[in-house]
Amino acid sequence: MIPQLPLALRWPRRQRLEHFHAGANAAALAAVQALALEPAARWVYLHGASGSGKSHLLVAACHAASTTGRTVQYLPLASLGNPAAAIRGVAGSELLALDDLQAIAGRRDAEHALFDLYNRAKAEGSALLFAAEAATTQLALGLPDLRSRLGACTQFALKPLDDGERREVLKSQAALRGIQLDDVVLDWLFARYARDLGALLDLLDRLDQASLAAQRRITVPFLREYLREADAAP
Repeated sequence: MIPQLPLALRWPRRQRLEHFHAGANAAALAAVQALALEPAARWVYLHGASGSGKSHLLVAACHAASTTGRTVQYLPLASLGNPAAAIRGVAGSELLALDDLQAIAGRRDAEHALFDLYNRAKAEGSALLFAAEAATTQLALGLPDLRSRLGACTQFALKPLDDGERREVLKSQAALRGIQLDDVVLDWLFARYARDLGALLDLLDRLDQASLAAQRRITVPFLREYLREADAAP
């Protein structure tokens, strides 16, 4: 069985359906929302590059479903030491979100475990939500029947946000924390820091804490000082 964490730890506040900036992914967002809230909705398979929002949508779907009283589980397969055992240990949830399916491609025991889970979920009326870096036809799966099952899901290729959209997300998330990010600060960040939205939002969380502790606004001099100290830390 997967150990259950407190809700606040399992579903981070910023990973909500309402905080997902859809951009070109509005249809994917609508399908995931339907799956989270409507037990009879079609199962969904998301794929896209790192930073395209796959994990955000899976976590957000679990949170949304849990608020309606449905039981949920989220499995980040790439970070599990024994994904086959984790998949076989899943039981009793009405919505199952399985992230990073590419991590089990070519692993016979894990593929068979997922195949069995798929069939069991169908029989029990549970819902499955999948995410991977590649489409089902491009995953190096050794089990043809599993590829066929996954291919039956509604599939969406997530498109990463462009720089303008990332800036808007960062500004809106900062505003939720009571932080005003000036354009000069955003220019500095985007010129010098990773443009992966997840990494930027993680940095915003750390900057929020650091600015509160120092009782200082987030300015370019503050950013330079904070990042220099962070790089020097052991």
